[in-house]
Amino acid sequence: MPHREIRKILFNHASFIWSAADLLRGTYKQHQYGNIILPFTVLARLDGVLAPTKQAVLTAIEGLDPDQAPSAGMLRNRAGHDYSFYNRSRHDLRSLQGDVDNLEENLRDYVNAFSPNVRDIFDQYKFDETIIDLANNDLLLEILQHFAKADLRPEVVSNEVMGHIFEELIRKFAEASNETAGEHFTPREVIDLMVTILLDGDEELSTPGVIRSVYDPTAGTGGMLSAADNKIKAFNHQAQVNLLGQEINPESYAICKADMVVKGQPITNIALGNTLTNPAFEDQTFHYALSNPPFGVAWKKDRPAVEREHEIAGHAGRFGPGLPRVSDGSLLFLMHLISKLREPGLQGGAAGRGAIVLNGSPLFTGGAGSGESNIRKWVLDNDYLEAIIGLPTDMFYNTGISTYIWILNKDKDHARKGKVQLIDATEMFVKMRKSIGSKRKMLSDDNITTIATLYGNFVESEHSKIFNTTDFYYRTITVERPLKLNYAFTPQRIERALAAKPVAKLEGWEQEALDKALGEAEEATHGVVSTNRAQFTKDLKKILADEGLVLKPAVLKAVLTELGEHDDHGELVTKAGKPEADASLRDTENVPWDQDIHDYLKREVHPFVPDAWIDETKTKEGVEIPFTRHFYKYVPPRPLKDIDRDLDEVLGRIRVRLEQVKA
Repeated sequence: MPHREIRKILFNHASFIWSAADLLRGTYKQHQYGNIILPFTVLARLDGVLAPTKQAVLTAIEGLDPDQAPSAGMLRNRAGHDYSFYNRSRHDLRSLQGDVDNLEENLRDYVNAFSPNVRDIFDQYKFDETIIDLANNDLLLEILQHFAKADLRPEVVSNEVMGHIFEELIRKFAEASNETAGEHFTPREVIDLMVTILLDGDEELSTPGVIRSVYDPTAGTGGMLSAADNKIKAFNHQAQVNLLGQEINPESYAICKADMVVKGQPITNIALGNTLTNPAFEDQTFHYALSNPPFGVAWKKDRPAVEREHEIAGHAGRFGPGLPRVSDGSLLFLMHLISKLREPGLQGGAAGRGAIVLNGSPLFTGGAGSGESNIRKWVLDNDYLEAIIGLPTDMFYNTGISTYIWILNKDKDHARKGKVQLIDATEMFVKMRKSIGSKRKMLSDDNITTIATLYGNFVESEHSKIFNTTDFYYRTITVERPLKLNYAFTPQRIERALAAKPVAKLEGWEQEALDKALGEAEEATHGVVSTNRAQFTKDLKKILADEGLVLKPAVLKAVLTELGEHDDHGELVTKAGKPEADASLRDTENVPWDQDIHDYLKREVHPFVPDAWIDETKTKEGVEIPFTRHFYKYVPPRPLKDIDRDLDEVLGRIRVRLEQVKA
């Protein structure tokens, strides 16, 4: 269906459904609208889906008591071969209006007459309580009449358009209650791009009767699953597509489940719960996996379960490679998604491929040895990352930040093995005539085709760069410089010495004696600087002995260290015959993976500090993907004469206006 026609149907139906808020206004607050209108929308959709087979179901149960009802399988068959649910009630939304006196009871009976897989949807909305509350406020009949007019039959409103309607309603309700709308769903054109690329190169997809499984661990309202289903079946109408997902938000879960049930998917395919702490489908992997996890959301409340899996299961679990900082759990979802992709060589077709939307942070946050860097290194070590696509800003409903699609593959094509493709699509967009929340830009069909072609061609160009996986690796080396000190009894140094931790643990009389001894040494030496550590140590011990104070070696060393300051011409401090490092001069350098660290030291460091060395015990391996840097284009500043000319023109206009004011 053309996008213009979809938008027209979407606007008409969403606007009509949304107008139910006019009936609720005054009795309910804005943040309550969604919990009433959304389940009634689901009810109207299910009512329209079952309308053609309603009489067949009623005929099957005619004359029978509830206990004598036919089997669920037979009822599902009568309701339609394509559906996994049914309704045993003699009512529908229109007939319910004929018995106003028993409306509340009949509507509750009607909802309870759905098969158990659908009743769960309404349970998530606490719909029984909603019906009672609407009846108590004399609004039940008006709301029912309103939704009975909404024609949501599949022949009028396709599954694709219905998904758009649900998302538009959620966005409106979120805006009305000042909540975050975009966390519930992803713009459909972004999903279209992700699915298009995932299906690219699946040579078995055209096989009649081919089976493909699609998984979304952050399913929301099911937009990604629906888009994947539509695209696979458009390519091969004989394909069998299994859609599975998990969602943490009960309302979004209910909508997703309703959509999947209408599509004929098994009831157990959509799970409610936290993917990170209580993952569904633990023993399953999938051909395709898609996800848009929440951007930059902390996982503090999930920390005990996640850390337990990390420590106990290790690489046998999902989080073995490492844990990101607790303020952003994006990389946890990345590791989970990879764990759900089919391994190569399994019976039943191709290895798993995935696409996940992330913000910029997972590309570079965390230095060498950090959890984030270790996760990136694990992804590249295993050659799971196929491509990263940089999207335009202002693409999502709740944020204008830069976002990136990571394309994952458990079994890359030969040409892509050991390679990563970066695609710059940041300037590929069309501006929307009217912004929706933070969304001001969108991908056109041509944009999607261009990006998919860049991916498929897999060649270097202005917007496509190809790298070896090791191009993103580096080593962080610790560069040490020798400790060279001079020594003196000055007020600042004495103050530091008295504040040293080992000194703070001395007895009170010892601290007083030390304070007195150092003060007298200051007066006697007038702060003269010495570069002879041995002589200065000897003088210090004598001063302390005069006060009857003998310090332990560790305390004496601490005092001596605080009385010293760096001096390039000072005496070298050694330990076990080797130079001791000056912690205050310690530095780190990131060395590209293909360079020897010692050659790097000689070339980049020794010309400036020839006595520096590398502490190899502190060397760490790291990975970062500086996406923006690889597409940066230097723009030279304008010539100075042009700037001066423009300034003169501006100043000239100002002078003219000032003269006009004076006149």
